[in-house]
Amino acid sequence: MMKRLVVLRRREPAVRFSCCGVRYGECRRNHAASTGGHAVDGCREFIAAEDGGGGNSTGAVGVAAAALKCAACGCHRSFHRRVQVYEVAWDDDCDSGDTSSSSPSSSSSLSSE
Repeated sequence: MMKRLVVLRRREPAVRFSCCGVRYGECRRNHAASTGGHAVDGCREFIAAEDGGGGNSTGAVGVAAAALKCAACGCHRSFHRRVQVYEVAWDDDCDSGDTSSSSPSSSSSLSSE
């Protein structure tokens, strides 16, 4: 006796996710780790420190190092929670029926006023 295997395929909507950027959230550095406690400073968002500009002879290296330090709490960027921001792109073929029916109704409501 042979068994049959039936495979059903359904069409998934074409969705593409692309990473738009990275944002750094609250600081998670434990300032009381040496004493066995847990205390955070309350910094809610990473703000890149700006270079003082003055007579810094390190040039671009100093600017890059300053960009990794938070201006609000003074911690390195690695202590802040990393959040990736994604952009969702839908395929227009899936929504073509809905947009064509809604376009005339919106234009007719504008013309009737």
